This record gives sequence, structure tokens and C-alpha cells, in this order.
Amino acid sequence: MTSSRRSFLRSLGVGTAAGVAAHWSLGEVPAANAAEPATAKGSDGFIHLDSNENAYGPSARVAQAIRSALGKVNRYPFRKYDEVTAQIARFHRVKPENVLFACGSTEILRVAACAFAGSGRQLIQAVPTYEAIAGYAKAVGSEVVSVPLNRSFAHDLEDMRARTNASAGLVYICNPNNPTSSLTPREEIEDFVKRSPATTRVLIDEAYHQYVVRTGTYASFIDKPLNDDRVIVTRTFSKVYGLAGLRLGYAVAAPTAIEEMRKFLTADSLNAIIAEVVGVALDDVAGVAESVKRNSDQRQEFLNSSNIRSLKPIDPHANFVMVDVQHPVEQVIEHFRQHNILIGRRFPILDTYMRVSLGTPAEMVAFWKAWDLLPWSHKMIHRM
Repeated sequence: MTSSRRSFLRSLGVGTAAGVAAHWSLGEVPAANAAEPATAKGSDGFIHLDSNENAYGPSARVAQAIRSALGKVNRYPFRKYDEVTAQIARFHRVKPENVLFACGSTEILRVAACAFAGSGRQLIQAVPTYEAIAGYAKAVGSEVVSVPLNRSFAHDLEDMRARTNASAGLVYICNPNNPTSSLTPREEIEDFVKRSPATTRVLIDEAYHQYVVRTGTYASFIDKPLNDDRVIVTRTFSKVYGLAGLRLGYAVAAPTAIEEMRKFLTADSLNAIIAEVVGVALDDVAGVAESVKRNSDQRQEFLNSSNIRSLKPIDPHANFVMVDVQHPVEQVIEHFRQHNILIGRRFPILDTYMRVSLGTPAEMVAFWKAWDLLPWSHKMIHRM
């Protein structure tokens, strides 16, 4: 399929570089995932527990690949488009025409909104959930219908189905959900898809897929496809791979859906570093396993520390946790800011819940020390 630069620009996905992490020098890329970063604070003086990032960065193998790619940043990487697509396709055992990559999975959400929402059509989503797609849908004239999560903090698919009619061009299901870190059962999603109108696409955002402990309740719609052309599944290199700053995400879907979304991609914006790193990251089974284990250990430690303090987090399945603090969350956010720690913002309808991204052990020690300085935190402990 490789023929000319113009054909590349029309075809296979993009990603734009925010660059290597700001604290890395060009000659010294850290052996991430081998040891905890030396400093807990970012270059702005804050501990960042606010954006669901991988606190450790990429694995040692991927870090070395990034270092090796630095000599190629003066060249446009459009010649790599087919190769990157093929690498993702091989990893998921699908055909290249089933894959579209872009500038983070957020751009996939944008092009999906442009392709399947728009004037006269609806986007159906949960609330709270990841907000980006709603903004994109509104920008192209779509009506956004937001349905509150159910009591288990799963998508209320029955209510969403009741709101889904022929004008619903796109349904967005983030699973695990951001910001709640909660799961919606696979069986319920399957039933929802089967009962949706033939003209409605269902986009399942699996950004946090690798962090989920596999049970009968959950299965990826890439790993276990539903064989329904209306389903679009998105993934990202930002989370478990620790590559948020390099901006690469992708969709796996039917070729017809891929071609509709491709029309709205930003042209010629795959960055040279991520183009060289994709194959290494996908092949680094040990690095991913270590990242998942570290996150699982930190997640359990957070739950243990919460239990000591009589806090009741929503059952978490990602690299962040959402907790009912039983007080206005704006006060808690400001308290942590005053102690140089950033946590997640306030989310609609969950005004007493804070979202905390899991950091390194040192960062989490600092978090709990700051929590224990809240004037009412000890009263919560005494309620036990």
C-alpha cells in the first residue's frame, strides 16, 4: 500500500509528539520500571496524582528504544505509517484495514464524533465519564444525552438504551470508566449492542484495559470481538506503556468505520519517536506485566490505607481510585494543592468524591500524610 506521501496523508492514522518527558535529557533516558523515580515532585514542584498517568514511565526496553530514536527526529516519519498499522494489527490478530491510529486515543474520539455524531444526531454517554468526546460532539452540532451511572457505578445501559433511538449516531462506553475506575459487565454491554439501532455505532474506550483483573465479568472487545460492525474499540499507549507524552492511540473496528473516521484525521502528524517505539512496546510482555503488577500492588495498598481511615473507595479496576470523602471535594482538592499535591478535579454529580491517580510509594506516603492533616480526617477514623 506504500506509494507516495500523499497516499500516506490520506491513510493510516497519526500521533503528534509532546516530546520525551521534560525531565529527561537527550543523553540520559531513565531505566524506568527498574526503580522508583528519584524525585516525587514534578518540574512545577507538585506531586501529580491528577491525570491517571503511569508514574514510572516506560519500561527499560522502551526507554532504550526512545533513546535510539532521537537521531531520527529531523525526519518526517510518514514512511512508517504502514509499518505502525501493521504492528498494531499483528498484535491484535486483525487485518491492517481494521486499525486506525491517531494522536492519542483522544483524537480517535474526536474523529468518531465527527464521523458518527453531528447535526441532527445524538451522542449517548454516561455521567460522569471521560468528557472529551462530549465536547467534540457538541462542536459538530450533536445533542449530547448524559445518563447517570447506576448504584454500582456501572453504565446504566438499560436507561441508555431507552434514550437511544434512530437519531443516536454514537454511544460512548468507557470501560473501566474514568473517573470512577469501575467496570460495566461485558454481558450487559453485549446485550446493549445487540439491541441498539442498526444505525448506531458503539465506541468502547479500553484505555485502562490492561489494569483489569480478568474475571467472568470483564473481557476486552478486541480480545474477544463481538463480530458486529457497529462496535469501535479504542486503546492507548498512554497508560500501562507509560507513553502519555508521545501521543499515540488507536481504534480497532470494521473497515467501513475505519474509513469514515479516517476522513477527519489530522494529516502528517505521527511523531518520529513513537513510530520507532510502537513495536518494542507491544513486544515487551515482561515490561507490561511489571507495570501491571506494580499498579496492582499500589492499588491494594491504597485500599488498605483507605480502610484504616474508614474511607470507602469505589471498587477500582484501573490506575486510579475514586473515594467518597463525605465533604465537598473542592475543599479537599485545595487542601492537597496547598501541600503541593494535585489530585483529580471535581466531577459532575459526585461532589464529595475525589479521584486519586496511583503514584510511586513515596508519592503515596506524601498523599496520606497530607490527608491526615485534614481537620476532620481523624473524626472519620474514630467512626470505625
